[in-house]
Amino acid sequence: MITLGIDPGYALMGWGVVESSGGRMRLIDYGCVETYAGTPMQHRLRSLYLGVRDLVNIYRPDDVAFEELFFAHNVTTALMVGAARGAAIIAATEYTENLYEYTPMQIKQAVTGSGRADKKQVQQMVKMLMGLDTIPKPDDAADAIACAITHCQAGVAKEQFRMQ
Repeated sequence: MITLGIDPGYALMGWGVVESSGGRMRLIDYGCVETYAGTPMQHRLRSLYLGVRDLVNIYRPDDVAFEELFFAHNVTTALMVGAARGAAIIAATEYTENLYEYTPMQIKQAVTGSGRADKKQVQQMVKMLMGLDTIPKPDDAADAIACAITHCQAGVAKEQFRMQ
């Protein structure tokens, strides 16, 4: 099974592709779809849409897993990231209906064993679980890989995380 994990973002949308088979996981590729400040919003959203569309066409994932949004205070940022997430969901939906979402706490729990783990702990576990020499950069890509790992570990329980 191939899972595309996505960490929604407006400037950087992290992505990671993980293959799982028989309880083993292998990192296929990772990176970020990047947009630039000063570019009109509609063009940034289109770039994110096209970037995710390209990813699903290149890697042909069985499932696409998104990190749910969590914002404590900045409403403007939340709206922009929500719009970016929407563009990514539309692109993924054109390819498959197998879309899932996980909260940041669920991802931390799945990857580190603690829902209160910090970003560095998650990154270290991504490095270890994927057998990498270094932590994937940028952080958004490591977060997307963690989301894909979470989905792979969900197994048959994944249906409870299907987007509704």
